[in-house]
Amino acid sequence: MKESVSANKKLQTDDARDIAEASKKMVVMKGKKVTHFDVGASTSDEAVTAMLGATGNMRAPLLRIGTLVLVGYNDEVYAEHLG
Repeated sequence: MKESVSANKKLQTDDARDIAEASKKMVVMKGKKVTHFDVGASTSDEAVTAMLGATGNMRAPLLRIGTLVLVGYNDEVYAEHLG
């Protein structure tokens, strides 16, 4: 693991946009609902909003693997990307 951020640090909209813009693909998981986004310099507001919970803070867990970002948790998606 290269970087770990304490759950006490509240990451919000600007942080979410920075993470998305530094990536190429993002998968957001909310229960069984899985949404794929192409992100990067042209990250949509919809993609950023999907990264945030009801409180406006970044949803957890958030995993960045190279240029891929996984937000939330889903067994099948994690198995697909992490083996």
